[in-house]
Amino acid sequence: MKRFFSLLAFLLLTLLAAPSFARTTTSSPYTDTIVVKLPNQAVMTLYVKNKEQLRQMRSYKLDSLMILLDTYITQAEAAGKNSKTGQVTMEFYPAKDQPGKAMPEQIRVTVRNAQKSASNDHVEVRLGPSFGVVVDDNDDGDNVKVHVGRLDTGTRDSLRKVKAETKFNRPHHSNFSMDLGLNTLVNRGSANSGLDVPFDLRPLGSRYISFQWRHSWRVGKVGSPFYIVSGPEVAFNNYMFDNNRRLFAADSSVSFIRKESSFNLQKSKLATTTLNLPLMAQLYFRDQKGHESFRLSAGGFVGYRLSSHTKIKYDQDGSTKKDKDRGSYNLEDFQYGLQGVIGVRGIDLFVKYNLNDLFKENRGPQAQTLSFGISFL
Repeated sequence: MKRFFSLLAFLLLTLLAAPSFARTTTSSPYTDTIVVKLPNQAVMTLYVKNKEQLRQMRSYKLDSLMILLDTYITQAEAAGKNSKTGQVTMEFYPAKDQPGKAMPEQIRVTVRNAQKSASNDHVEVRLGPSFGVVVDDNDDGDNVKVHVGRLDTGTRDSLRKVKAETKFNRPHHSNFSMDLGLNTLVNRGSANSGLDVPFDLRPLGSRYISFQWRHSWRVGKVGSPFYIVSGPEVAFNNYMFDNNRRLFAADSSVSFIRKESSFNLQKSKLATTTLNLPLMAQLYFRDQKGHESFRLSAGGFVGYRLSSHTKIKYDQDGSTKKDKDRGSYNLEDFQYGLQGVIGVRGIDLFVKYNLNDLFKENRGPQAQTLSFGISFL
């Protein structure tokens, strides 16, 4: 790999010095072709639309760029030794890490370990969205191929595959996700004899939605499928009562459910908003092609109720009315429970089970919340 470093240095110096090149024409969008014969039967080909693309290379400081490349290649080599497949792709963003300096926008290095893979060694350096340098070398160094110019699917992995590879190899990554599902109440009983009546929830009306900022930390070496997952979550639980039932708070000491006798309810619900913090262990597997294949997460969560309210909708005197009342309704402020996620390919299913009751002990109907649905990443 050290000969790659020397070859890249020579290649960039050659471009900036602008020596005499053999020049031909081609029918591709890159109308100018520059061919340079290097030692060891290596050939460098540069495709450019115009001279401005070549002049862009002048803005890079070679000494700083060479030191940077040596650091990145060393990191990629170290990661490649621990790779089961013998191949590791890593992305670096020097322009973001060192703003204000003449640094490449992106550098992507792919290392193939000759002991684990029959493929040639490969190094790719991107100096822009679609412009860069690719060096391929066999084991004996007699056949070195260099490409300078546009990097398309013929000279590099697809962007989607490389991004997935880079994300999988990072020891920590984060992402925004959303859960969408339904609520139900389990282990129900009556805490207020004479006040509570049997009640049911509308299955499709009792919805659950949450927004999470998930952080995943790999446990073990590069390639390990084991992660620890956590991150803040804001969750919205809706409990839609059926059969003309509604929730009342008689006073600050007790809440109960009863049937409304004055009018017919079109809608009657209890809604809560909570801030949760989950902690889960995750197994994350990929198939032989590097695609996401199977995920399994399990753990627990704790949360705190931020707000709650009831809302009813009904017809009265020929008009539709809505009443919305905010209050604690003797709900538990703190909650805790278990949760799990199982995913196959691009589909994730979740389930959450509250271990404590929805209402405070002996101050409301006895019930625990069970939520389930689909996660969107």
